[in-house]
Order: sequence, then structure tokens, then C-alpha cells
Amino acid sequence: MTYLTRWRVTTAAKLLRESQAPLVTVAARTGYGSEYAFAKAFKREYGRAPGGYPPRVACCLSPLFMV
Repeated sequence: MTYLTRWRVTTAAKLLRESQAPLVTVAARTGYGSEYAFAKAFKREYGRAPGGYPPRVACCLSPLFMV
């Protein structure tokens, strides 16, 4: 069970990094029946809620830093 949970959460993290899919879609694609169960498992593995993953770097997105 631990392997399966780790695989699902790792797959979810990849989806969050590489797509703009909402959390409910990522949860469903990785086999979670509810967004709550997904968020709880994700936080257990990564130490943060999936809504804040991946962390956004504000300084690099600011027009002042664009060259």
C-alpha cells in the first residue's frame, strides 16, 4: 500500500508541475476518489498542500526582471 500511495502522489506532483489541471482533476487522474483524500496523502508525502505545489517564483515572473 505504501508503494502505491507514493507512486500516486509522485505522479500527481508531476502533473501539477507540468500541467495547469485543477486539483480535482489531478486527484481523479491519480486514483483518488476525493480531493480531500488526495490532499491529505500529498501533504503526508511532501509536507505541503498540493495547492501550493510547485512553489511559484514571483521574482522571475515580474516584468521588472524580464530582459
